[in-house]
Amino acid sequence: MALTNDMKSKVYLETTIVSYLTAAPTRDVVQAAHQQLTREWWNRRERFQLFVSQTVITEAGGGNAAAASRRLAALEGIRTLAVTAEAAELAAQFVRAQAMPEKAAVDALHVAIAVVNGMDYVFTWNCAHIANAAIRDKIEWTCREAGFEPPIICTPEELME
Repeated sequence: MALTNDMKSKVYLETTIVSYLTAAPTRDVVQAAHQQLTREWWNRRERFQLFVSQTVITEAGGGNAAAASRRLAALEGIRTLAVTAEAAELAAQFVRAQAMPEKAAVDALHVAIAVVNGMDYVFTWNCAHIANAAIRDKIEWTCREAGFEPPIICTPEELME
């Protein structure tokens, strides 16, 4: 039996995912492992409903023109979520609650967009400000205080079903 979109988990792809997916091979062992895991997960992506935001599109389109072109091409056909006032306010709440530092305001916006759109997962390699066990509780608490159920924040390695 094939799963319908309504039965599939909703995954918000933060910009680091498409960056690792499309990056040129590297000699850095950790980055190379992240690239490989991302590609393996990408080959199984049909099991999920994928979403990005205009923030992801903007970030993916920056930098080296050839790399940006590869990132944007990989994102074609993925549903784009709007950056709403509600998401912007929740992102500001993350910063005010010290769940995320002010310098990570864009990262807070990624999480907030996923939250207000009812995503099941936020998928990222940003382990400094998003997939970080030390701040995850604060993010979840802030979501619940604002009346939202928090998504599961994880890396490709954690969502390899």
